[in-house]
Amino acid sequence: MKIDLAVLDRQFKLHQTEYEEAALRVLRSGWYILGPELEAFEKEFADYVGAKHCIGVASGLDALTLAVRALGIGTGDEVIVPANTYIATVLAVTENGAKPVFLEPDEYYNLDAEKLENAITSKTKAVMAVHLYGQAADMENIIKIAEKHGLPVIEDCAQSHGAHNGTVMTGHCGTIGCFSFYPTKNLGAFGDAGAVVTDRDDIAETIVKLRNYGSKIKYHNELAGVNSRLDELQAALLRVKLRHLPELIAERKTIAKEYLEGIKNSKLTLPKTREDAEHVYHQFVVRAKDRDGLQKYLENNDIHTVIHYPIPPHLAECYQSLGYKEGDYPIAEEYAKEVLSLPMFNGMKAEEVKYVVDVLNDY
Repeated sequence: MKIDLAVLDRQFKLHQTEYEEAALRVLRSGWYILGPELEAFEKEFADYVGAKHCIGVASGLDALTLAVRALGIGTGDEVIVPANTYIATVLAVTENGAKPVFLEPDEYYNLDAEKLENAITSKTKAVMAVHLYGQAADMENIIKIAEKHGLPVIEDCAQSHGAHNGTVMTGHCGTIGCFSFYPTKNLGAFGDAGAVVTDRDDIAETIVKLRNYGSKIKYHNELAGVNSRLDELQAALLRVKLRHLPELIAERKTIAKEYLEGIKNSKLTLPKTREDAEHVYHQFVVRAKDRDGLQKYLENNDIHTVIHYPIPPHLAECYQSLGYKEGDYPIAEEYAKEVLSLPMFNGMKAEEVKYVVDVLNDY
């Protein structure tokens, strides 16, 4: 039995007619950029998250980059980021000329709130929390510390669509929430897409301008903006998937439950969920001391896995100029050497889940 990490067309086939009708509706409308589908999706997604504003942009990276820019963060400023995040989180900081300050993760793979206060300096202008793998970070304590120092909190929600921290949905806990709708995400589009959510009118207005060449009124360029717009086709398709997101999340939780209850191999460390946090399992990540051996073993049994992520950002080649070296963030580096993402996707069959469990238990 061959099992891929993700098989995207199965989720499409679950609601194929609805997707096709939405796509044709847009194609026949003759309106493809900044139209009624985007306006409708922005309202529906804002309502879903519980935020006042949603602004659709071209990608999750653009969402993060424009969020940093909208806060006026630039050269000489610092932004605190997790040391084990995906590179996009950090790129959004450096793209604006600011410096990333890395912080070790906790046992749930998210920014360790207990270490946050010691990382804050006079140059710190924001804290960027990432809800990695689909589990909500410790937002209550992160926000408490950030507010004590008068700092905004940017949430990287690229992997946490629909996850709650307590009763509040990720993206609505901090100052700004940034989402990616890359096809593999729980709320994935059929191409690149992203969005920013916020309750602040000033931030929303700034991002509306920034995403469209710096203008709110055509040819009236108030800011030096960019071209980053969520197009009508992707908005229409996302509206379909958003209607089904609760059931899609429930399915992923069922798969995760079968993994958690079925995998009994002591060589593996299974993911844990923090009290008061929700995990929507964008990825199901295990750890193993001989991770590379485990991955090869699974590959030999036709089970495809991926490492999220093998190189911490502070050790990335593109950030050599920052002067970090191996050993600077030992927890993040240990995770990078041990984490492995198992197959997890909507439409995954019960026999496929069982096969993964059985193979892992024989490892």
